[in-house]
Formats: sequence, structure tokens, C-alpha cells
Amino acid sequence: MGLYLLLQLFWLSITVEVLASQPLATTKRGCPDKCGNVSIPYPFGIGDNCNIGVEGFNISCDNTLPHPKPFWGELEVLDISLTQGLMRISNDISYKCYNKITGDSVNYSTTGLQLYEDYSFTFSETLNRFISIGCDTVGLITGEWGSDFTSGCVSICRFPDNVTTDGSCSGAGCCQTEIPKDLKSFGVDFASFSSHLNVSSFNPCSFAFLGEADVFRFKPSDLEETNFLERSKTIPVVVDWVIGNEGCEIARKNSATFACVSENSFCYSPTSGSGYRCNCTEGFRGNPYLHGGCQDINECEEDHQKTLCQHDCINLPGNYSCSCRKGYRFQEDNKYCVKDTNEFPVTAVVLGIGLSLLFLLIGSPSLYWVWRKRKLIKLKEKFFQQNGGFLLQEKISSCQSSTEPCKIYTTEELEKATNNYDKNQIVGQGGYGTVYKGILPDKRIVAVKKSKIVDETQIEQFINEIHILSQINHRNIVKLEGCCLEAEVPILVYEFISSGTLSQHIHDEGRVSSISLENRLRIAAETAGALYYLHSAASTPIFHRDVKSANILLDDNFTAKVSDFGASRLVPLDHTRITTLVMGTWGYLDPEYHQTGQLTGKSDVYSFGVVLVELLTGEGPVSSTRSQVNRSLSSYFLSSMKENRIFEILEERVREEGTEEQLIAVARLAKRCLKLKGEERPTMKEVVVELEGLRRIHEHPWEPKNHEETENLLGEPGASQGYTGNVTNEYSVDGHTLSALDIEIGR
Repeated sequence: MGLYLLLQLFWLSITVEVLASQPLATTKRGCPDKCGNVSIPYPFGIGDNCNIGVEGFNISCDNTLPHPKPFWGELEVLDISLTQGLMRISNDISYKCYNKITGDSVNYSTTGLQLYEDYSFTFSETLNRFISIGCDTVGLITGEWGSDFTSGCVSICRFPDNVTTDGSCSGAGCCQTEIPKDLKSFGVDFASFSSHLNVSSFNPCSFAFLGEADVFRFKPSDLEETNFLERSKTIPVVVDWVIGNEGCEIARKNSATFACVSENSFCYSPTSGSGYRCNCTEGFRGNPYLHGGCQDINECEEDHQKTLCQHDCINLPGNYSCSCRKGYRFQEDNKYCVKDTNEFPVTAVVLGIGLSLLFLLIGSPSLYWVWRKRKLIKLKEKFFQQNGGFLLQEKISSCQSSTEPCKIYTTEELEKATNNYDKNQIVGQGGYGTVYKGILPDKRIVAVKKSKIVDETQIEQFINEIHILSQINHRNIVKLEGCCLEAEVPILVYEFISSGTLSQHIHDEGRVSSISLENRLRIAAETAGALYYLHSAASTPIFHRDVKSANILLDDNFTAKVSDFGASRLVPLDHTRITTLVMGTWGYLDPEYHQTGQLTGKSDVYSFGVVLVELLTGEGPVSSTRSQVNRSLSSYFLSSMKENRIFEILEERVREEGTEEQLIAVARLAKRCLKLKGEERPTMKEVVVELEGLRRIHEHPWEPKNHEETENLLGEPGASQGYTGNVTNEYSVDGHTLSALDIEIGR
């Protein structure tokens, strides 16, 4: 019996070696596998009947060039990856150059890219970035085909010495921004603050393109027109591709069109979007889209596998086995073969090996489970210490005043509460994380926020922020219930607010005009009161830094709850401003903070002003349907105020329910909040006083206007100011007027 097993093993190894020695097929028989130096694997193909039969997978080869090149439509193909589902193509660079004396445009070329609309090709949002180059440049990218959006970044520098020299795109000479998912088509455009007149001596042009972020490295010499265009006439851009628009389960039912035809292959769906891809199973490699395309890897010929064996190696299908030659046996550690001084029957050796394998087969799952559990415990301890868990415990134990201290949850508790973070439990997603609905064992409903990566150098400040937010007890601020520090990034637990965000109620179809003017004024006053509390009444002042309608939650009674403190900053008691990296949301960002990097309480006032205009008009903070000059809501509102057209842009229900005097007063308050200079804006305390007064006018229009009572509620008289002032919140860009610069800063 033992001899029979050895013969079977020997015959299997011979068969595998024969199969492994055959060359790997990458294309259909009779079809070219390369164009120039670029491999074209199936399901792509060159010529008729050489691709999978879908137009988007047809590649043409231009053999008239000195060095043949493949093309996908009119786009040059640089590389196609089967295992990753990626294709790299060449993208042209857009540019706009200006006359150094007059500032007129003298050389202008803007391009975009358009993929096959009906097939599963999209620009990779993880590998590509929109990049803009210049020292007086606003680069804009606009999407189409269901991805209608406009985004971009700003790059400003006054002198050559200000330009970034480490190859990064950080906003000084070069900036970059992300693109959304499922983008199939885009266009590029430019704007400039002074037509490059101030920097024309070393940078007469603006450049922009969508490209693979890891490939491009910025150089200061790129600011010169001839240098950059000669060095980088094109840039690679990465396209994600899949087969069809159905998942694996549905596609597998139609065996006639199912693409994963090779033995030893499997089907998988990408993490986002539709369609599917194929890959070879572990231990095999090749082309899973061809019959017989996945062939066994001969591990015995791989150097890194030989070091594991240390003796005779036998190749097996998808695996390998080790053995000793006749007259030798395994040492006790089973790594090396030593001369066998004792004569054992072959049957006994085979039986021993068989029993050992059986023991390993039975015991391996238990041993693996124990090892995995110990590793997980150590990893949790590492994250707990790395995220400042001991520091937070110390702060909680030393706090005697808090009646409800911040609770530290375990990962198991939060996984159970959110059904293992089921996607159906997601109630919100933003720039700083994803929020899930969770139910604790005591039946309390909470919001569980999985944040993005936290800077390890800021852990102490982050823990201090958690500790302080857990002490805040304000009816219009979402309560922080606790946190979990056993994960790689901290997880925060908040009270659950049931009726969604203010943004949803204002902008979603079916909810338009769902909020009365009375409730809008109350929501504005409650939000302003919460921000005033953070600025002035909290134990340590806090600047929110991301005030927007999407961060104002509403309960069943339309009570406002300010949320999402992911961008907030604590302020030392003896400071009125702090210097930070500019962060915020496009359309809400304070232009003075954007220019100087100096964050003050007036930065929140500006963002609140945009929210107040949203409540009045029902318009979004940014709209591609408006003209470029009035694309931001702040500029659109201020220009309407200047032209006495304010009643034309008010939301219909607001216009019907409010008096002319009252609506003008609210609009003037919003106008003051949107002043370009922070010192000309009111404080949040003054905003609260005026809003409470305007609410009283709406509730009791027969009562005389008197702000004194509201002022006394805040502790100081004279907080309210008059409604005077001129709109100065303007920039000049290419001959147009832009208000409240709302182009996102380059990352």
C-alpha cells in the first residue's frame, strides 16, 4: 500500500511538470499577443474575432510608426493588467498661456477624455488625481454622463522661492484633488486671478490634466512653458475595466457568455460599481478568460519556495511537497534530510508520514484559531495604546465633575450593534468618515462613526478633544456617548438623530418646501446658539471649521443638532485665532481663512452665513446650472442683493410666509456674515441676538421690535448691530467677478 501511494505521488508530479512546462497562452489562437512592446491579453484583442466580442475591448495596432503602438479608439494604450483589472492610457495635457505685458490669452488648449458610455470602463478614483500646475492658477474639471460635477484646486505662489521643491503637489506651484467614483467623461478649464501678470517672468502658463498620481513628480522647472510641455507631452491615466454590468452570481447562470472559462479560475466582483472580473486560483497563473489559460506554478523552480523546502521538492497542482531521497529521513524539525542510520521499512515511513499529515489536517484549524485570536488580541492592545487609550482612561478617572463620562467601547460591542457594519446600516458618509446606525444591548440607538486615518502626532490633542466633547451638554449639539480605541483608527459613538440632515430636507426631491419659515428661523437660531456656545461658553473654546447644512441634524421636532467635529480645533484660552492647514467644504470655506491659514471664530460665522442663505433660497452651496461667476451660492446671493433682486431667489414658501421687512432683515444679516474681512462680520453672539429678534417678529408681528430682551439672555447688552455695509467679498478672475473664493484648496 505504501509503495502504491509513493508511485501515485510520483506520477502526479510528472503530470504537473509536463503541464507547467507548456507556454502560457494570453490571447486566442492565431491572434497577435503584442503591439510593439505592449502585451494585449484576452479579453482585449487586436483584429476581428480576437477580443471578447464587445466593442470596448477592441485594440488597434498602428504598424506605420517607427515603433508600433496600440490604440484604444484614439487613445494610446500603455499597459493592460488582467489581475488588477486596469488599463493605462495616454492623456494629453491642457494648458493656457498669457501675454506677459497685456495678460491676454495667447496659447490655449484644453482637452478631456471620454470612455465608452455603454460599457464598464471608468477612470480609477483611487489611482488618478486631477493635477493643476502654475503660480496663478485655478484648474477646473467637469464631469458628464451621470457624473455631473465640477471640482478643482488652486495653486498660488508669488516668487520662485515659494515653489515646492520636494516633488509633491501641495498648493505652491502644483495642486491636486480627488475625482468621484464611476467617472466616464470629463473636460478641463482654467481661471486665473491676474492672468499671470505678477508671475509671468517665471510662469506664463497654467497646466492641468487627469493622471496617475504616483507617476507624476512636480519640478519647479515645470512652471516654464517649454520645459513642461517638452518633458511631459502626455501623462498616463488609469482606467478600471470589468466584464458586463452584472455580478458573478447572475453572470454565471448564463454559461454561454460567462467569461471565467479557464479551469482553476474564479469570479469576483469589484468593491464598487457593477460587472465582474476573473482571476486564477492560488497556485496557478495565466489568463483566466481562456480555456486552459490558468496553469500550475512550478513552485519547485521558484527560489523563494526552495528555501522553505530545504530538500527534494515535488510539484503538485496548485501546491508542492517535500521529500527525502532513499536512505535519508527528516530531522526532528522536519526541515532538513539526514542520513538514515536505522533501517525502517518503507511501509512504516509512509505510515508515519500519513499519520503526521492526518494530525496536521485535524489539528491545524484549532492551532490556527488560537494563533489568530492571540494575534488579534495583541493587535487590539497595540491600537489601544497607539490611539491614546491609557491617556483617555487617565482623563476620565481624574474627572470628578462629569456625571456621564465618555464610555470606552470594545470592537465586539460595536460590531454587534451595527450588524458587523452592514452597508444597510449606513446613515451618512462624509469627508471624515462613515456613520452607521447601531443598537446597544440596552436598546439605545446610537450613531457609530468610523473615522479616516488620524495623524499619530495629534493623538494627545485628539484624545483631549474626545474628553472635552464628552463633557458638552447642549441641547443643540449632538452628544458624544463614547469611543472605541481598539481599531486602527478611533471609532466614535454619538446619540442617534432620527430625521436626517438639514441639507436633505432643503435639497432632496419630495422634501422641498417641507420646512416652514418659522422652523427655518428657529433652526438657524438654534445652530447659531450652539456655535456661540462652542466659541464662548464651553470650558475650552472650539472652532467647528466645517459648518454646513449636511452637518446639522434634525430630530422629529425639527430641533437642530450640530454634528461632525472631525475638522474642529480646540483653541487655547488666551488665543482668538490659530494657524492650521486649510480644511473645509467647497462652497462654505471662509475666503480669509483660505488666504491666510488663520482660523478664527469668524470663519464659522462665514460658513453659517452660507447655511442661512440655503434656508432662505433652498439653493445648494454650489450649482453647475448657474453661470460661472455665480456658481457659488454666496456670490449668487450677494450679487442678487446688490441688484435688489433678493425676492426673486427666495424659496417660494419663505416668500409666502414672511413679511418684506422681516425677510430683508434676515438677508442683510446673512450678507454681514458673508463679508470678505472677518473683522466686519458679526460674532455668533450677535447673530443669535438678531435671529431671536427676527423670530419674535414672525411669531408676534404686532409687537414692537426690541432686541434688548434677547441680548440680556446672553448676558451682555449691545450685541446687535445695524444692517449697513457694502458687498466687498469679490475677486477678479479672467475679467469676471468671483465672490467668496470657493475652489477647494489643493491637497
